[in-house]
Amino acid sequence: MFLDRETFSTVLSSTPLVSIDLVVRNRDGEILLGQRVNRPAKGYWFVPGGRILKNETLAQAFERLTKEELGRSYSISDASLLGPYDHLYEDCVFGEDISTHYVAIAYSIDVATLEALPVKQHDNYQWLSPDKILQLNNVHENTKAYFCER
Repeated sequence: MFLDRETFSTVLSSTPLVSIDLVVRNRDGEILLGQRVNRPAKGYWFVPGGRILKNETLAQAFERLTKEELGRSYSISDASLLGPYDHLYEDCVFGEDISTHYVAIAYSIDVATLEALPVKQHDNYQWLSPDKILQLNNVHENTKAYFCER
């Protein structure tokens, strides 16, 4: 269920959101990153993903998000759980007045090829090695966390 702006603003200011992040790996071991067009993390390179909706199971959310973010639906059974991560932002989708807190559940998934990647959340895409991801300043710290020891 998607919420209207007023209700979603109340949720953002009151509670964490739960999301799935997709650490998508190609045959060369490179990771898919997209350059975000929306807040939070606007302008940064970030892994694909999105929030889980009310009454949506993890498996349902995974299939929906892979379709929306990768252009093709994958099953959660095709992925490996990396674990939960806190993502804290000083802004939100609506501006700088409300902070955002995600509890992101990260999954790793291997893909052969991806075609026609959607541009709703990201306007550019690139495949980078984990080492390169850790070196670049324009890759968001929350994405870099997936390649650091915990």
